[in-house]
Amino acid sequence: MAQINENYFKLQAGYLFPEIGRRVREFQKEHPQADIVRMGIGDVTQPLTPAVIRAFHEGVEEMSKAGTFKGYGPEQGYDFLREAIAKNDYKERGADIHADEIFVSDGSKCDTGNILEIFGQNNIIAIQDPAYPVYVDTSVMAGRTGEKLGNGYYDGLVYLPCNAENGFIPELPENKVDIIFLCYPNNPTGTTATKQELKKWVDYAKRNKAVILYDSAYEAYISDPEIPHSIYEIEGAREVAIEFRSFSKTAGFTGTRCAYTVIPKSLVASAPDGSEKPLYPLWFRRHTTKFNGVSYPVQKAAAAIYSPEGKEESKSTISYYMNNARILRENLTQMGFQVFGGTNAPYVWFNSGRGISSWDLFDKLLNEAHVVGTPGSGFGPAGEGYFRFSSFATHENVLEAMARLKNLKW
Repeated sequence: MAQINENYFKLQAGYLFPEIGRRVREFQKEHPQADIVRMGIGDVTQPLTPAVIRAFHEGVEEMSKAGTFKGYGPEQGYDFLREAIAKNDYKERGADIHADEIFVSDGSKCDTGNILEIFGQNNIIAIQDPAYPVYVDTSVMAGRTGEKLGNGYYDGLVYLPCNAENGFIPELPENKVDIIFLCYPNNPTGTTATKQELKKWVDYAKRNKAVILYDSAYEAYISDPEIPHSIYEIEGAREVAIEFRSFSKTAGFTGTRCAYTVIPKSLVASAPDGSEKPLYPLWFRRHTTKFNGVSYPVQKAAAAIYSPEGKEESKSTISYYMNNARILRENLTQMGFQVFGGTNAPYVWFNSGRGISSWDLFDKLLNEAHVVGTPGSGFGPAGEGYFRFSSFATHENVLEAMARLKNLKW
């Protein structure tokens, strides 16, 4: 009989967002007339912009003609997109990243979940707490942890507490770790890290020959010129960091699927014989073996984001969502919540201050206000007592949700 990967049994609960969806569906079934405002899953609501749509149509038209038809494309992505990424997202910010160090993919969720395949099983992994659940869950699935403990943590992982006291910037690990997941602007807390704070992590990684897995999916929401958009803006990061980025929230590609991962050719790790080997060819081998590339029309649409029109349109969409974040932050503060994020990130993270658990608050908001958010404990034990709202709803729904919360009885 075929054997099951027993590590899946360690995942004692369903993935966070399907669980939210299940609860909402059950509520909707019992209350079919309820008008539910959804600000839980970070899915966008504004359509693809005109420049992107034009390029998308052009790509589809090219696929309809024999002379311009495209079959399998390069697994790493077409040169026109990779070159646009390198120029606009890195070179113009002073980051020394080259087009051939960029791997285009169908989503950062996939890449952050798959990246551990190129690392040995004995690495010690450190993860922020709270954190995007994929980092922990895929580590568990791959057999890189022990069992889940009674306190909600997994044996074998090093957790980096992020809380109001440390500004949601974790302290450096007391003991040596090999792989470090960092995410800024942060999901779920909506907080950011300065160049000085990131430099500490780069220096730590260099001293300990560790690798930073840096999730920068929300960098487009940074407006403060002092906040870095990429870890490669930090001196020495090319030698210690892999960066993940996505067009999902930057340009509304959640339903279109396009992202990319950067692996500098200068980044090395230890082979079993103790020699240092570059990670780039390992990911190249993995990517070209297991992935056939993002479709040509989608990549052509993604490249349009970097046109003058595309840049202005993307800024306008991001401004729309950040105005929502401002409304959330200001109204929640007025209601007496302790609020974080929402200034350089599209997420607002808040503590009820009322002694109610995260999932109990989820149920209260759903049942009494018909508003959906994300319970903080779903991002890790340190998220207990907190709650996350996404600013990706429509402007009208954000105003409606805040009006409903103001009428809640506690």
